[in-house]
Amino acid sequence: MTESSSTTIRLAAIGDLLLTTRPGEAVAGRGLEALSPEVRRLFASCDIVVANLECTLPGRDKVPTEPRVFTSEDQVRGLAAAGINVVTLGNNHAFDGGDEGFQRLTAVLDSDDIAWCGAGSTAADAGRPLLLHINGIHIAVIGVVDASSGMCRFAGPASSGVTRLDREALCLQIEALRQHVDHVVIVPHWGEERFQMPSPAQVGQAHAFIDAGASMILGHHPHVVQGMEWYRTFPIVYSLGNFLANHVYWENGDFLTWNHYERTGCILLAELGKDKVQEVRQIPVFDDGETISLDTEGQGERYLNTANRMVLHGITSSRYRRENFRVRFLLPIVAQLRWKNLRRLRPAHFRKAWRLFSNGLK
Repeated sequence: MTESSSTTIRLAAIGDLLLTTRPGEAVAGRGLEALSPEVRRLFASCDIVVANLECTLPGRDKVPTEPRVFTSEDQVRGLAAAGINVVTLGNNHAFDGGDEGFQRLTAVLDSDDIAWCGAGSTAADAGRPLLLHINGIHIAVIGVVDASSGMCRFAGPASSGVTRLDREALCLQIEALRQHVDHVVIVPHWGEERFQMPSPAQVGQAHAFIDAGASMILGHHPHVVQGMEWYRTFPIVYSLGNFLANHVYWENGDFLTWNHYERTGCILLAELGKDKVQEVRQIPVFDDGETISLDTEGQGERYLNTANRMVLHGITSSRYRRENFRVRFLLPIVAQLRWKNLRRLRPAHFRKAWRLFSNGLK
């Protein structure tokens, strides 16, 4: 990151980088060579390109739960060539390969001058903000992880892990940082997977962070785009969605795939001045499994507009319960509506479905 004569900073924020490799294979999986020329040019025009690196390198230890999201050194080294220069490791897969995998990953990032935050060898290391000074503007970036994401490896006084999202403590940290920097950017790993809206609790957290002095909230974890809102002239993006959506593998050979909505992500393009966020644009992108391109067919823009309207209309407890019902109950049913599965249905399945349906309406 080199300084220029500009008095602003151009920042691009993207969502989840699932740089996976199939277990047992020596050949690296698809990486950021998948970027289209248009996306590369956009990144090259920015001072900061920040992403959620939701993978790690293998180690001798590994978490007992699957899927584990392992990558390769070649895929990680593709970050610099793609123009991505800041990543958060504050997510629920950073320690899938134990301490050894995490240390291998950060060693590669350090060797390629990729700045990172959100995790560390102790709570103090993990919670330390990333401080950037570009074009005379000082920025602090903080990565945090909410317990609802399924993370079980939070850093302690003498143990490694990610930074736990603690609303009160983070607000105090933001207030303290604002005495020394121009902007504080919060990158939270939060929310429920595949939910198209944040929870009322997330909205309250985001507003509290802005009230404490943050300039921007860049969320991830749901693997789908969620809406953006302006609060007190500052942007809050609840989820940027997937950016690079490789398959996610189990050791038995099974793998998780992504549908069209889940393969649609958002690039948040922002211009930061010394004392304000001057301009923000949401740019839809689509990963077709081979190439990541700017979305030109209009579907991505429609997804973003729908997500923005959900936030604009207000996130209430009742609306969030209906979204929970859609994701937890309706989507699994739709996924099973194939003839080979329908042939196996028995009366007991219908009785169970009715109980779940009745409970979901309450």
